[in-house]
Amino acid sequence: MDPILIAGVLLLLAAGGALFFSLDDKHTITAEDLIGEPLGGPPTDLRDAVLSQSAFQRAVKPIANKVMVLVRKFTPAGWTESIQQKLMLADSRGKPEVVIVQKVALCIGFFFVFNIFWKLSYGSGLVSMLIFLAKPVLGFFLPDILLHNKATKRQALIQAALPDVLDQITVGVEAGLGFDAAMARTAKSTEGPLPTELNRTLQHVAAGLSRAEAMRGLATRNKVPELRQFVGAILQAEQYGVPMAQVLRVQAAEQRRKRRQRAEEKAMKLPVKVLFPLVLCILPTLFIVLIGPAVLSIMESFQ
Repeated sequence: MDPILIAGVLLLLAAGGALFFSLDDKHTITAEDLIGEPLGGPPTDLRDAVLSQSAFQRAVKPIANKVMVLVRKFTPAGWTESIQQKLMLADSRGKPEVVIVQKVALCIGFFFVFNIFWKLSYGSGLVSMLIFLAKPVLGFFLPDILLHNKATKRQALIQAALPDVLDQITVGVEAGLGFDAAMARTAKSTEGPLPTELNRTLQHVAAGLSRAEAMRGLATRNKVPELRQFVGAILQAEQYGVPMAQVLRVQAAEQRRKRRQRAEEKAMKLPVKVLFPLVLCILPTLFIVLIGPAVLSIMESFQ
């Protein structure tokens, strides 16, 4: 087998594995990641800690770290910040340098693997040349597409769950709990990305940040306008001394109203979206079924 083809396959496997790890939901940021050390537990001997690692971590990880340092050194700051923003919205613990290496590896792997097979199967030509050039471009932008898709789905889940979560926090505060306690109880009793964000906010408060700073961090980590509106209302309530229960009640009602408006908007768009499948798929088949027998009868009568 061609060694170039083997190298391309290896690059695809390595980049695909790293991409799967960076997008895995199980590898999200925890409080231990924020502090840098495990919470609690006795101190561990350095030699025992190193020997307890696998051979891959001891041999390959230092080389990978050096590669990441070089990538960080020669990568424009704006590009790195853009990828970091995407990783934060997708709630991934991956690093921007890893994503950049994945993009380059997938680009090279797609170029050597798919283009070689395409050239052997289909030969030359303008269309083949365009596809020949498009596949490496697709490999380069594939991590961006996956990150954007995951971030979009996650933000949509947060937006959909926000009214119900606000209702639960409002009930807790009106029952006599403090705002932090009500938020902790709500995050414990529900599942999804929004309770995870609330837990992270409470962990920031427990680590020493003020509630205002932790709430601003909650708004920064997400691009949901309704969530940012809620954070702004909470900050203003703390600043001006407005009763928290009243603010939460108004915010919960407002978020329910916006959710109902979004549902009505989607319902109004549905006829337009159904029009194209109807014209392209259903109507031609209907015409064939209705007019087809008549056309065949006419053709037989002229024979």
